[in-house]
Amino acid sequence: MGTIIVDYGSGNLHSAEKSFQRMAQESSTTVSVSNDPDALSKAERIVLPGVGAFADCRAGLNAVPGLYEALSEAVTKRAVPFLGICVGMQMMADHGLEHGLTTEGFGWFSGDVVALKPADGTLKIPHMGWNDLVIEQPHPVLNGLKTGDHAYFVHSYHMALKNPSERLAHVDYGGAVTAMVGRDNIVGTQFHPEKSQSTGLRLIGNFLEWNP
Repeated sequence: MGTIIVDYGSGNLHSAEKSFQRMAQESSTTVSVSNDPDALSKAERIVLPGVGAFADCRAGLNAVPGLYEALSEAVTKRAVPFLGICVGMQMMADHGLEHGLTTEGFGWFSGDVVALKPADGTLKIPHMGWNDLVIEQPHPVLNGLKTGDHAYFVHSYHMALKNPSERLAHVDYGGAVTAMVGRDNIVGTQFHPEKSQSTGLRLIGNFLEWNP
């Protein structure tokens, strides 16, 4: 089934689909958008976008019968390469702590999603716009990218990891803010690769060729 971008009612699917299909022309995969659990069970790669509140995204995913179960089976049992984007990345944490609510995440990364609290009080929340990546760990999905490359962010929360080795990159926004996580067959970006021009397209192309 090639690469599946999961449609659960949250995320800028049009721009994501367009960017992934553009880079798929240079690889051996196809890209499609689906909320069909059967499609996920046959997928070669899975992309989970997400925009908005953690709890709303989690509820939207749970609202499609069998979708989360098929996602979890593919990623944790079959080790299908997986990319989470923005809230799609955040949901891989243990919990999301937003607006006084504690929402259960996937538990694929140990840690919680917490509010941004920049040390510089003049910095606005949400963190919106371009920022420079600081790459901490080498990873095949980061091939050809370097510290100082720009990525596009829109968020008010970030993943606070308990295991620092799982943070692949951060940005400085009144302190270190998680920009990318990874382990085994799973990676996630807080930034939007589909909006990050050459940096994002390079990362997408790397992901489509990645065989962990």
